[in-house]
Amino acid sequence: MERTLPPVRRDHGSTGTLRDVTRRPLRHTYSRWDGTQTGFSIDAADVMAEITDDLLYHGDLASSLRRMMHSGFNDANGERIEGLRQILERLRQQRRERLESHDLGGVYDDIAQRLDSVVDHERSAIDAREAQATGSGDGDSTSDADSDIVARACWERRTQLDMLPGDLAGKVRSLQDYDFVSDEARQQFEELVDELRTELVGQQVSRIAGAMDNLDPESLARTKDMMAELNRMLEQRAAGEPVDFDGFMERFGDFFPENPRSLDELLEVMARRMAAMDSLLRSMSPEQRAQLQALSDQLLEDLDLRWQVEQLGNALRSEFPQMGWDQGQQFSGSDPLGLGEALEMLGDLGELDQLEQLLQGAASPGALAEIDLERVRELVGPDAADSLEKLSELNRMLTDAGLVEQREGRLQLTAAGMRNIGRNALRDLFRRLDGSMLGGHAVHRLGSGHEREVDTKPYEYGDPFNLHIERTLRNAVRRTGGGTPVRLTPEDFEVERTEQTVATSTVLMLDLSLSMPMRDNFLPAKKVAMALHSLISTQFPRDWLGLVGFSETAREISAAELPEVSWDFVYGTNMQ
Repeated sequence: MERTLPPVRRDHGSTGTLRDVTRRPLRHTYSRWDGTQTGFSIDAADVMAEITDDLLYHGDLASSLRRMMHSGFNDANGERIEGLRQILERLRQQRRERLESHDLGGVYDDIAQRLDSVVDHERSAIDAREAQATGSGDGDSTSDADSDIVARACWERRTQLDMLPGDLAGKVRSLQDYDFVSDEARQQFEELVDELRTELVGQQVSRIAGAMDNLDPESLARTKDMMAELNRMLEQRAAGEPVDFDGFMERFGDFFPENPRSLDELLEVMARRMAAMDSLLRSMSPEQRAQLQALSDQLLEDLDLRWQVEQLGNALRSEFPQMGWDQGQQFSGSDPLGLGEALEMLGDLGELDQLEQLLQGAASPGALAEIDLERVRELVGPDAADSLEKLSELNRMLTDAGLVEQREGRLQLTAAGMRNIGRNALRDLFRRLDGSMLGGHAVHRLGSGHEREVDTKPYEYGDPFNLHIERTLRNAVRRTGGGTPVRLTPEDFEVERTEQTVATSTVLMLDLSLSMPMRDNFLPAKKVAMALHSLISTQFPRDWLGLVGFSETAREISAAELPEVSWDFVYGTNMQ
Protein backbone atom coordinates (compact mmCIF):
# COMPACT_ATOMS: atom_id res chain seq x y z
CA MET A 1 0.00 0.00 0.00
CA GLU A 2 1.40 3.38 -0.97
CA ARG A 3 2.37 5.54 2.00
CA THR A 4 1.30 8.63 0.09
CA LEU A 5 -2.21 7.23 -0.11
CA PRO A 6 -2.81 5.96 3.43
CA PRO A 7 -6.03 4.13 4.24
CA VAL A 8 -8.49 5.36 6.80
CA ARG A 9 -6.86 5.47 10.22
CA ARG A 10 -8.68 5.55 13.53
CA ASP A 11 -6.80 6.27 16.76
CA HIS A 12 -7.77 4.34 19.87
CA GLY A 13 -6.96 4.73 23.51
CA SER A 14 -6.53 8.49 23.58
CA THR A 15 -6.78 9.99 27.05
CA GLY A 16 -7.65 13.43 25.75
CA THR A 17 -4.26 14.97 26.44
CA LEU A 18 -2.05 16.75 23.97
CA ARG A 19 1.16 14.87 24.73
CA ASP A 20 -0.16 11.38 25.36
CA VAL A 21 1.21 10.23 22.03
CA THR A 22 4.71 10.76 23.40
CA ARG A 23 4.00 8.46 26.32
CA ARG A 24 2.94 5.44 24.32
CA PRO A 25 2.53 4.57 20.62
CA LEU A 26 -0.90 5.03 19.09
CA ARG A 27 -2.71 1.98 17.81
CA HIS A 28 -4.22 2.18 14.32
CA THR A 29 -6.68 0.10 12.37
CA TYR A 30 -6.54 -0.03 8.58
CA SER A 31 -9.15 -0.76 5.95
CA ARG A 32 -8.84 -1.86 2.35
CA TRP A 33 -8.41 0.97 -0.16
CA ASP A 34 -11.75 1.62 -1.83
CA GLY A 35 -11.02 4.87 -3.67
CA THR A 36 -12.80 7.11 -1.17
CA GLN A 37 -9.93 7.68 1.25
CA THR A 38 -7.93 10.88 1.06
CA GLY A 39 -4.16 10.62 1.24
CA PHE A 40 -1.27 13.07 1.32
CA SER A 41 -1.45 14.51 -2.20
CA ILE A 42 2.03 16.07 -2.11
CA ASP A 43 5.25 14.08 -2.37
CA ALA A 44 8.85 14.76 -1.41
CA ALA A 45 9.68 16.31 -4.79
CA ASP A 46 6.80 18.77 -4.38
CA VAL A 47 8.08 19.73 -0.91
CA MET A 48 11.57 20.36 -2.30
CA ALA A 49 10.09 22.47 -5.11
CA GLU A 50 8.25 24.55 -2.48
CA ILE A 51 11.40 25.30 -0.48
CA THR A 52 13.91 25.63 -3.35
CA ASP A 53 13.91 29.44 -3.54
CA ASP A 54 13.91 29.86 0.24
CA LEU A 55 16.75 27.35 0.66
CA LEU A 56 18.86 28.96 -2.07
CA TYR A 57 18.30 32.42 -0.61
CA HIS A 58 18.90 31.66 3.08
CA GLY A 59 21.10 28.57 2.76
CA ASP A 60 19.58 26.71 5.72
CA LEU A 61 17.48 23.59 5.11
CA ALA A 62 16.03 23.40 8.63
CA SER A 63 15.03 27.08 8.56
CA SER A 64 13.41 26.68 5.14
CA LEU A 65 11.31 23.76 6.35
CA ARG A 66 10.41 25.72 9.48
CA ARG A 67 9.27 28.72 7.44
CA MET A 68 7.24 26.43 5.19
CA MET A 69 5.70 24.85 8.29
CA HIS A 70 4.68 28.27 9.62
CA SER A 71 3.35 29.70 6.35
CA GLY A 72 1.69 26.55 4.91
CA PHE A 73 1.47 25.54 1.25
CA ASN A 74 -0.83 24.18 -1.43
CA ASP A 75 -0.76 20.47 -2.23
CA ALA A 76 -0.82 18.92 -5.70
CA ASN A 77 -4.62 19.17 -5.80
CA GLY A 78 -4.54 22.88 -5.01
CA GLU A 79 -5.89 22.35 -1.50
CA ARG A 80 -4.48 24.58 1.21
CA ILE A 81 -2.38 23.01 3.95
CA GLU A 82 -2.66 25.50 6.80
CA GLY A 83 0.58 26.72 8.35
CA LEU A 84 1.16 27.16 12.07
CA ARG A 85 0.40 30.88 11.88
CA GLN A 86 -3.08 30.21 10.56
CA ILE A 87 -3.67 27.34 12.99
CA LEU A 88 -2.56 29.53 15.91
CA GLU A 89 -4.97 32.25 14.83
CA ARG A 90 -7.76 29.67 14.60
CA LEU A 91 -6.82 28.42 18.09
CA ARG A 92 -6.86 31.93 19.56
CA GLN A 93 -10.23 32.56 17.96
CA GLN A 94 -11.59 29.43 19.66
CA ARG A 95 -10.33 30.74 22.99
CA ARG A 96 -11.85 34.18 22.43
CA GLU A 97 -15.22 32.68 21.53
CA ARG A 98 -15.29 30.64 24.73
CA LEU A 99 -14.27 33.54 26.95
CA GLU A 100 -16.62 36.04 25.29
CA SER A 101 -19.65 33.72 25.41
CA HIS A 102 -19.70 32.47 28.99
CA ASP A 103 -19.83 33.76 32.55
CA LEU A 104 -18.32 31.95 35.53
CA GLY A 105 -20.79 33.61 37.88
CA GLY A 106 -23.16 30.81 36.99
CA VAL A 107 -21.04 28.38 39.04
CA TYR A 108 -21.77 30.28 42.24
CA ASP A 109 -25.31 31.27 41.26
CA ASP A 110 -26.30 27.73 40.29
CA ILE A 111 -25.29 26.30 43.68
CA ALA A 112 -26.87 29.22 45.55
CA GLN A 113 -30.16 28.94 43.63
CA ARG A 114 -30.40 25.20 44.27
CA LEU A 115 -29.81 25.73 47.98
CA ASP A 116 -32.48 28.45 48.01
CA SER A 117 -34.84 26.02 46.30
CA VAL A 118 -34.19 23.45 49.05
CA VAL A 119 -34.93 26.09 51.73
CA ASP A 120 -38.12 27.22 49.95
CA HIS A 121 -39.43 23.64 49.79
CA GLU A 122 -38.69 23.20 53.48
CA ARG A 123 -40.49 26.43 54.40
CA SER A 124 -43.52 25.32 52.42
CA ALA A 125 -43.50 21.97 54.25
CA ILE A 126 -43.25 23.75 57.64
CA ASP A 127 -46.21 25.96 56.76
CA ALA A 128 -48.22 22.90 55.70
CA ARG A 129 -47.32 21.03 58.93
CA GLU A 130 -48.34 23.99 61.10
CA ALA A 131 -51.59 24.46 59.20
CA GLN A 132 -52.42 20.81 59.65
CA ALA A 133 -51.71 20.97 63.40
CA THR A 134 -54.02 23.97 63.93
CA GLY A 135 -56.72 22.45 61.76
CA SER A 136 -56.84 25.39 59.32
CA GLY A 137 -58.37 24.49 56.05
CA ASP A 138 -59.50 20.87 56.65
CA GLY A 139 -61.34 20.81 60.02
CA ASP A 140 -59.01 18.10 61.42
CA SER A 141 -57.46 19.90 64.38
CA THR A 142 -55.29 18.47 67.15
CA SER A 143 -55.38 19.24 70.84
CA ASP A 144 -54.21 22.59 72.06
CA ALA A 145 -51.15 21.02 73.71
CA ASP A 146 -50.13 19.20 70.54
CA SER A 147 -50.71 22.35 68.50
CA ASP A 148 -48.41 24.29 70.78
CA ILE A 149 -45.70 21.65 70.42
CA VAL A 150 -45.98 21.65 66.63
CA ALA A 151 -46.06 25.45 66.49
CA ARG A 152 -42.94 25.67 68.69
CA ALA A 153 -41.13 23.12 66.51
CA CYS A 154 -42.13 24.98 63.36
CA TRP A 155 -40.95 28.26 64.88
CA GLU A 156 -37.59 26.70 65.77
CA ARG A 157 -37.10 25.37 62.22
CA ARG A 158 -38.03 28.71 60.67
CA THR A 159 -35.54 30.36 63.00
CA GLN A 160 -32.84 27.89 61.91
CA LEU A 161 -33.58 28.62 58.26
CA ASP A 162 -33.59 32.36 58.91
CA MET A 163 -30.19 32.06 60.62
CA LEU A 164 -28.53 30.13 57.79
CA PRO A 165 -25.14 31.68 56.92
CA GLY A 166 -24.92 33.63 53.69
CA ASP A 167 -21.89 31.77 52.32
CA LEU A 168 -22.23 28.50 50.43
CA ALA A 169 -20.03 26.40 52.69
CA GLY A 170 -21.75 27.66 55.85
CA LYS A 171 -25.20 27.09 54.40
CA VAL A 172 -24.33 23.53 53.35
CA ARG A 173 -22.79 22.79 56.78
CA SER A 174 -25.87 24.10 58.61
CA LEU A 175 -28.30 22.18 56.42
CA GLN A 176 -26.31 18.98 57.00
CA ASP A 177 -27.14 19.34 60.74
CA TYR A 178 -30.74 20.39 60.09
CA ASP A 179 -33.69 18.03 60.73
CA PHE A 180 -35.82 18.38 57.62
CA VAL A 181 -39.60 18.35 57.76
CA SER A 182 -39.92 17.85 54.00
CA ASP A 183 -38.74 14.54 52.58
CA GLU A 184 -38.59 16.20 49.15
CA ALA A 185 -36.37 19.03 50.43
CA ARG A 186 -34.10 16.51 52.21
CA GLN A 187 -33.77 14.48 49.00
CA GLN A 188 -33.00 17.60 46.93
CA PHE A 189 -30.30 18.64 49.40
CA GLU A 190 -28.69 15.20 49.53
CA GLU A 191 -28.66 15.01 45.73
CA LEU A 192 -27.06 18.45 45.55
CA VAL A 193 -24.36 17.55 48.09
CA ASP A 194 -23.62 14.27 46.30
CA GLU A 195 -23.41 16.07 42.97
CA LEU A 196 -21.07 18.72 44.39
CA ARG A 197 -18.87 16.02 45.87
CA THR A 198 -18.78 14.23 42.55
CA GLU A 199 -17.83 17.40 40.67
CA LEU A 200 -15.36 18.85 43.16
CA VAL A 201 -13.71 15.63 44.26
CA GLY A 202 -14.19 13.82 40.98
CA GLN A 203 -12.45 16.61 39.07
CA GLN A 204 -9.64 16.62 41.60
CA VAL A 205 -9.00 12.90 41.29
CA SER A 206 -9.40 12.46 37.53
CA ARG A 207 -13.16 12.10 37.09
CA ILE A 208 -13.58 9.07 39.31
CA ALA A 209 -16.85 8.38 37.58
CA GLY A 210 -17.47 4.75 38.46
CA ALA A 211 -16.61 4.99 42.14
CA MET A 212 -18.14 8.40 42.72
CA ASP A 213 -21.59 7.70 41.31
CA ASN A 214 -22.63 6.13 44.59
CA LEU A 215 -21.15 7.94 47.58
CA ASP A 216 -21.77 5.20 50.12
CA PRO A 217 -19.28 4.55 52.93
CA GLU A 218 -17.71 1.61 51.08
CA SER A 219 -17.08 3.70 47.94
CA LEU A 220 -15.63 6.53 50.00
CA ALA A 221 -13.31 4.10 51.78
CA ARG A 222 -12.10 2.75 48.42
CA THR A 223 -11.53 6.31 47.22
CA LYS A 224 -9.33 7.06 50.23
CA ASP A 225 -7.43 3.79 49.72
CA MET A 226 -6.88 4.63 46.06
CA MET A 227 -5.55 8.11 46.88
CA ALA A 228 -3.28 6.77 49.61
CA GLU A 229 -1.80 4.11 47.32
CA LEU A 230 -1.30 6.63 44.52
CA ASN A 231 0.60 8.96 46.85
CA ARG A 232 2.64 5.97 48.01
CA MET A 233 3.58 5.15 44.40
CA LEU A 234 4.76 8.73 43.91
CA GLU A 235 6.97 8.43 46.98
CA GLN A 236 8.36 5.12 45.74
CA ARG A 237 9.16 6.53 42.32
CA ALA A 238 10.85 9.59 43.85
CA ALA A 239 13.00 7.23 45.93
CA GLY A 240 13.94 5.17 42.87
CA GLU A 241 11.97 2.13 44.05
CA PRO A 242 9.87 -0.06 41.68
CA VAL A 243 6.21 0.87 41.30
CA ASP A 244 3.42 -1.70 40.88
CA PHE A 245 1.26 0.26 38.43
CA ASP A 246 -0.38 -2.85 36.96
CA GLY A 247 -1.43 -4.01 40.42
CA PHE A 248 -2.82 -0.55 41.16
CA MET A 249 -4.91 -0.63 37.99
CA GLU A 250 -6.21 -4.11 38.79
CA ARG A 251 -7.50 -2.85 42.15
CA PHE A 252 -8.63 0.64 41.17
CA GLY A 253 -8.90 0.65 37.36
CA ASP A 254 -12.66 1.23 37.55
CA PHE A 255 -11.92 4.71 38.94
CA PHE A 256 -10.30 5.79 35.66
CA PRO A 257 -12.46 5.56 32.50
CA GLU A 258 -9.55 7.04 30.51
CA ASN A 259 -7.74 3.69 30.90
CA PRO A 260 -4.22 5.11 31.36
CA ARG A 261 -1.44 2.71 30.41
CA SER A 262 1.33 4.05 32.58
CA LEU A 263 1.77 5.99 35.78
CA ASP A 264 2.88 9.02 33.75
CA GLU A 265 -0.36 9.00 31.75
CA LEU A 266 -2.45 8.69 34.89
CA LEU A 267 -0.62 11.55 36.61
CA GLU A 268 -0.91 13.78 33.55
CA VAL A 269 -4.69 13.27 33.38
CA MET A 270 -5.05 14.02 37.09
CA ALA A 271 -2.78 17.04 36.87
CA ARG A 272 -4.94 18.46 34.09
CA ARG A 273 -8.12 18.06 36.17
CA MET A 274 -6.60 19.61 39.27
CA ALA A 275 -5.13 22.47 37.27
CA ALA A 276 -8.62 23.11 35.82
CA MET A 277 -10.04 23.38 39.34
CA ASP A 278 -7.25 25.75 40.33
CA SER A 279 -7.89 27.82 37.21
CA LEU A 280 -11.62 27.93 38.04
CA LEU A 281 -10.97 29.44 41.45
CA ARG A 282 -8.51 31.99 40.04
CA SER A 283 -10.97 33.00 37.33
CA MET A 284 -13.77 33.92 39.77
CA SER A 285 -14.30 37.09 41.77
CA PRO A 286 -12.65 37.13 45.22
CA GLU A 287 -15.99 36.59 46.97
CA GLN A 288 -17.03 33.72 44.70
CA ARG A 289 -13.57 32.17 44.97
CA ALA A 290 -13.58 32.30 48.76
CA GLN A 291 -17.01 30.72 49.02
CA LEU A 292 -16.35 27.96 46.49
CA GLN A 293 -12.97 27.20 48.08
CA ALA A 294 -14.60 26.93 51.50
CA LEU A 295 -17.27 24.64 50.08
CA SER A 296 -14.64 22.48 48.42
CA ASP A 297 -12.60 22.27 51.62
CA GLN A 298 -15.67 21.33 53.63
CA LEU A 299 -16.71 18.54 51.28
CA LEU A 300 -13.18 17.19 51.11
CA GLU A 301 -13.01 17.23 54.92
CA ASP A 302 -16.22 15.26 54.99
CA LEU A 303 -14.61 12.65 52.77
CA ASP A 304 -11.36 12.66 54.73
CA LEU A 305 -9.63 13.26 51.39
CA ARG A 306 -8.36 16.78 51.88
CA TRP A 307 -4.90 15.79 53.07
CA GLN A 308 -4.54 13.15 50.36
CA VAL A 309 -5.63 15.54 47.63
CA GLU A 310 -3.34 18.31 48.88
CA GLN A 311 -0.38 15.92 48.95
CA LEU A 312 -1.14 14.73 45.43
CA GLY A 313 -1.67 18.28 44.20
CA ASN A 314 1.71 19.42 45.50
CA ALA A 315 3.41 16.48 43.80
CA LEU A 316 1.67 17.11 40.49
CA ARG A 317 2.47 20.81 40.58
CA SER A 318 6.18 20.05 40.73
CA GLU A 319 5.95 17.30 38.09
CA PHE A 320 3.77 19.19 35.56
CA PRO A 321 4.57 22.90 36.01
CA GLN A 322 3.47 23.62 32.42
CA MET A 323 -0.20 22.97 33.23
CA GLY A 324 -0.84 26.63 34.12
CA TRP A 325 -1.72 26.08 37.77
CA ASP A 326 -1.77 29.77 38.68
CA GLN A 327 -3.42 30.97 35.47
CA GLY A 328 -6.92 32.42 35.53
CA GLN A 329 -9.20 33.19 32.59
CA GLN A 330 -11.14 36.42 31.99
CA PHE A 331 -14.69 35.46 31.03
CA SER A 332 -16.77 38.33 29.66
CA GLY A 333 -19.88 36.68 28.24
CA SER A 334 -23.42 36.34 29.54
CA ASP A 335 -24.08 32.60 29.22
CA PRO A 336 -23.75 31.22 32.79
CA LEU A 337 -21.83 28.00 33.34
CA GLY A 338 -22.58 25.40 35.96
CA LEU A 339 -19.81 23.89 38.02
CA GLY A 340 -19.29 20.83 35.82
CA GLU A 341 -19.50 22.90 32.64
CA ALA A 342 -17.06 25.46 34.02
CA LEU A 343 -14.49 22.81 34.97
CA GLU A 344 -14.76 21.20 31.55
CA MET A 345 -14.49 24.60 29.84
CA LEU A 346 -11.41 25.55 31.83
CA GLY A 347 -9.88 22.16 31.07
CA ASP A 348 -10.36 22.87 27.36
CA LEU A 349 -8.88 26.35 27.73
CA GLY A 350 -5.88 24.88 29.51
CA GLU A 351 -5.34 22.43 26.66
CA LEU A 352 -5.66 25.26 24.14
CA ASP A 353 -2.99 27.20 26.02
CA GLN A 354 -0.71 24.17 26.11
CA LEU A 355 -1.28 23.52 22.40
CA GLU A 356 -0.41 27.14 21.64
CA GLN A 357 2.83 26.86 23.58
CA LEU A 358 3.72 23.63 21.78
CA LEU A 359 3.05 25.10 18.32
CA GLN A 360 4.97 28.28 19.10
CA GLY A 361 7.96 26.23 20.27
CA ALA A 362 7.95 23.74 17.38
CA ALA A 363 11.39 24.03 15.76
CA SER A 364 10.78 21.44 13.05
CA PRO A 365 7.89 19.51 11.49
CA GLY A 366 8.96 16.42 13.44
CA ALA A 367 8.11 18.17 16.72
CA LEU A 368 4.43 18.20 15.71
CA ALA A 369 4.28 14.41 16.06
CA GLU A 370 3.85 14.93 19.83
CA ILE A 371 0.35 16.32 19.37
CA ASP A 372 -2.81 14.28 19.91
CA LEU A 373 -4.54 15.01 16.61
CA GLU A 374 -7.92 13.68 17.73
CA ARG A 375 -7.93 16.15 20.63
CA VAL A 376 -6.93 18.97 18.26
CA ARG A 377 -9.82 17.93 16.03
CA GLU A 378 -12.21 18.35 18.98
CA LEU A 379 -10.76 21.63 20.22
CA VAL A 380 -9.84 23.52 17.04
CA GLY A 381 -11.50 21.67 14.14
CA PRO A 382 -10.78 19.01 11.49
CA ASP A 383 -8.96 21.34 9.08
CA ALA A 384 -6.35 22.25 11.68
CA ALA A 385 -5.88 18.60 12.69
CA ASP A 386 -5.48 17.45 9.07
CA SER A 387 -2.97 20.20 8.35
CA LEU A 388 -0.93 19.38 11.47
CA GLU A 389 -0.86 15.72 10.50
CA LYS A 390 0.51 16.55 7.05
CA LEU A 391 3.01 19.08 8.38
CA SER A 392 4.34 16.55 10.89
CA GLU A 393 5.16 14.14 8.05
CA LEU A 394 7.38 16.51 6.04
CA ASN A 395 10.70 15.47 7.60
CA ARG A 396 9.88 11.78 7.38
CA MET A 397 8.75 12.14 3.77
CA LEU A 398 12.00 13.83 2.69
CA THR A 399 14.11 11.34 4.64
CA ASP A 400 12.30 8.31 3.22
CA ALA A 401 12.80 9.73 -0.29
CA GLY A 402 16.55 9.98 0.34
CA LEU A 403 16.62 13.75 -0.18
CA VAL A 404 17.70 14.77 3.35
CA GLU A 405 19.45 13.10 6.26
CA GLN A 406 20.59 13.85 9.78
CA ARG A 407 24.31 14.48 9.98
CA GLU A 408 25.94 15.53 13.25
CA GLY A 409 22.55 16.61 14.62
CA ARG A 410 21.71 18.75 11.59
CA LEU A 411 19.25 18.15 8.78
CA GLN A 412 21.24 18.32 5.54
CA LEU A 413 20.74 17.61 1.86
CA THR A 414 21.93 14.32 0.42
CA ALA A 415 23.48 14.08 -3.05
CA ALA A 416 20.02 13.22 -4.40
CA GLY A 417 18.62 16.27 -2.62
CA MET A 418 21.24 18.51 -4.21
CA ARG A 419 20.40 17.15 -7.64
CA ASN A 420 16.73 17.74 -6.95
CA ILE A 421 17.35 21.37 -5.95
CA GLY A 422 19.50 21.87 -9.05
CA ARG A 423 16.82 20.41 -11.33
CA ASN A 424 14.24 22.71 -9.77
CA ALA A 425 16.47 25.73 -10.37
CA LEU A 426 17.25 24.59 -13.93
CA ARG A 427 13.58 24.00 -14.69
CA ASP A 428 12.67 27.42 -13.33
CA LEU A 429 15.28 29.08 -15.55
CA PHE A 430 14.31 27.14 -18.69
CA ARG A 431 10.73 28.32 -18.28
CA ARG A 432 12.05 31.78 -18.99
CA LEU A 433 14.27 30.88 -21.97
CA ASP A 434 13.67 30.49 -25.67
CA GLY A 435 13.85 26.82 -26.52
CA SER A 436 15.81 27.53 -29.72
CA MET A 437 18.77 28.70 -27.63
CA LEU A 438 19.40 25.30 -26.00
CA GLY A 439 22.28 23.18 -27.30
CA GLY A 440 25.29 21.04 -26.47
CA HIS A 441 29.07 21.24 -26.72
CA ALA A 442 29.32 20.42 -30.43
CA VAL A 443 32.16 21.93 -32.50
CA HIS A 444 32.31 22.41 -36.32
CA ARG A 445 34.87 19.70 -36.98
CA LEU A 446 34.28 16.14 -37.96
CA GLY A 447 35.95 13.33 -36.05
CA SER A 448 35.37 10.71 -33.38
CA GLY A 449 32.19 11.31 -31.53
CA HIS A 450 28.70 10.03 -30.96
CA GLU A 451 26.33 12.00 -33.18
CA ARG A 452 26.33 10.62 -36.74
CA GLU A 453 26.65 12.94 -39.74
CA VAL A 454 25.02 12.50 -43.17
CA ASP A 455 28.47 12.10 -44.85
CA THR A 456 30.58 8.93 -45.14
CA LYS A 457 34.27 8.19 -45.81
CA PRO A 458 36.47 5.22 -46.76
CA TYR A 459 37.48 3.23 -43.71
CA GLU A 460 40.90 3.99 -42.27
CA TYR A 461 42.63 2.17 -39.49
CA GLY A 462 41.51 3.65 -36.12
CA ASP A 463 38.12 4.87 -37.33
CA PRO A 464 35.02 3.79 -35.36
CA PHE A 465 33.63 0.86 -37.33
CA ASN A 466 30.24 2.50 -38.03
CA LEU A 467 29.87 0.61 -41.34
CA HIS A 468 27.54 2.11 -43.95
CA ILE A 469 26.15 -1.14 -45.49
CA GLU A 470 24.59 0.28 -48.65
CA ARG A 471 27.67 2.21 -49.81
CA THR A 472 30.02 -0.65 -48.85
CA LEU A 473 28.03 -3.14 -51.00
CA ARG A 474 27.81 -0.63 -53.86
CA ASN A 475 31.62 -0.23 -53.79
CA ALA A 476 32.07 -4.01 -54.01
CA VAL A 477 29.56 -4.37 -56.89
CA ARG A 478 31.20 -1.53 -58.75
CA ARG A 479 34.66 -3.07 -58.26
CA THR A 480 33.67 -6.59 -59.42
CA GLY A 481 31.30 -5.55 -62.18
CA GLY A 482 28.30 -7.31 -60.60
CA GLY A 483 27.25 -10.88 -60.06
CA THR A 484 26.79 -12.99 -56.99
CA PRO A 485 27.98 -13.72 -54.46
CA VAL A 486 29.27 -10.24 -53.64
CA ARG A 487 32.75 -10.55 -52.12
CA LEU A 488 33.99 -7.71 -49.88
CA THR A 489 37.54 -6.53 -49.41
CA PRO A 490 38.82 -3.86 -46.95
CA GLU A 491 38.98 -1.33 -49.79
CA ASP A 492 35.17 -1.56 -50.14
CA PHE A 493 34.46 -0.54 -46.52
CA GLU A 494 32.86 2.86 -46.11
CA VAL A 495 32.00 4.23 -42.63
CA GLU A 496 29.73 7.01 -41.37
CA ARG A 497 31.30 10.17 -40.17
CA THR A 498 30.43 11.32 -36.58
CA GLU A 499 30.31 14.71 -34.93
CA GLN A 500 33.30 15.38 -32.73
CA THR A 501 32.55 16.29 -29.05
CA VAL A 502 34.93 17.67 -26.43
CA ALA A 503 35.04 18.06 -22.67
CA THR A 504 34.99 21.55 -21.14
CA SER A 505 36.14 23.13 -17.92
CA THR A 506 33.98 25.88 -16.43
CA VAL A 507 34.65 28.13 -13.45
CA LEU A 508 31.64 29.97 -12.07
CA MET A 509 32.21 32.97 -9.83
CA LEU A 510 29.43 33.84 -7.37
CA ASP A 511 29.34 37.32 -5.88
CA LEU A 512 28.74 37.00 -2.11
CA SER A 513 29.03 40.66 -1.18
CA LEU A 514 26.23 42.37 0.74
CA SER A 515 25.13 44.33 -2.30
CA MET A 516 23.72 41.14 -3.84
CA PRO A 517 20.81 40.68 -1.38
CA MET A 518 20.38 44.44 -1.04
CA ARG A 519 19.65 44.63 -4.78
CA ASP A 520 17.69 41.35 -4.87
CA ASN A 521 20.34 39.76 -7.08
CA PHE A 522 21.45 36.96 -4.77
CA LEU A 523 18.63 34.47 -5.37
CA PRO A 524 18.76 34.72 -9.20
CA ALA A 525 22.54 34.40 -9.16
CA LYS A 526 22.53 31.39 -6.86
CA LYS A 527 19.71 29.79 -8.83
CA VAL A 528 21.81 30.10 -12.01
CA ALA A 529 24.77 28.52 -10.18
CA MET A 530 22.61 25.59 -9.00
CA ALA A 531 21.07 25.20 -12.45
CA LEU A 532 24.49 25.20 -14.16
CA HIS A 533 25.82 22.65 -11.68
CA SER A 534 22.79 20.42 -12.29
CA LEU A 535 23.08 20.75 -16.07
CA ILE A 536 26.80 19.96 -16.24
CA SER A 537 26.75 17.15 -13.67
CA THR A 538 23.82 15.35 -15.32
CA GLN A 539 24.18 16.09 -19.05
CA PHE A 540 27.97 16.41 -19.32
CA PRO A 541 29.42 14.29 -16.50
CA ARG A 542 32.96 14.42 -18.03
CA ASP A 543 33.02 18.22 -17.85
CA TRP A 544 34.62 19.97 -14.89
CA LEU A 545 32.87 22.74 -12.95
CA GLY A 546 34.68 24.90 -10.41
CA LEU A 547 32.86 27.24 -8.01
CA VAL A 548 34.37 30.37 -6.49
CA GLY A 549 32.67 32.71 -4.05
CA PHE A 550 34.08 36.20 -3.66
CA SER A 551 33.49 39.38 -1.66
CA GLU A 552 36.50 40.91 0.10
CA THR A 553 38.38 37.72 -0.70
CA ALA A 554 37.77 34.73 -2.94
CA ARG A 555 37.40 31.13 -1.80
CA GLU A 556 36.65 27.87 -3.52
CA ILE A 557 33.21 26.39 -2.87
CA SER A 558 32.54 22.67 -3.10
CA ALA A 559 29.41 21.45 -4.82
CA ALA A 560 28.08 20.10 -1.50
CA GLU A 561 28.38 23.59 0.04
CA LEU A 562 26.60 25.39 -2.79
CA PRO A 563 22.94 24.98 -1.60
CA GLU A 564 23.76 26.42 1.84
CA VAL A 565 26.23 29.13 0.90
CA SER A 566 25.05 32.61 1.83
CA TRP A 567 26.27 36.13 1.40
CA ASP A 568 29.03 37.77 3.45
CA PHE A 569 28.18 40.80 5.56
CA VAL A 570 30.76 42.98 3.82
CA TYR A 571 30.45 45.55 1.08
CA GLY A 572 33.74 44.87 -0.71
CA THR A 573 33.73 43.14 -4.10
CA ASN A 574 37.30 42.17 -4.94
CA MET A 575 36.95 41.15 -8.59
CA GLN A 576 40.72 40.61 -8.96
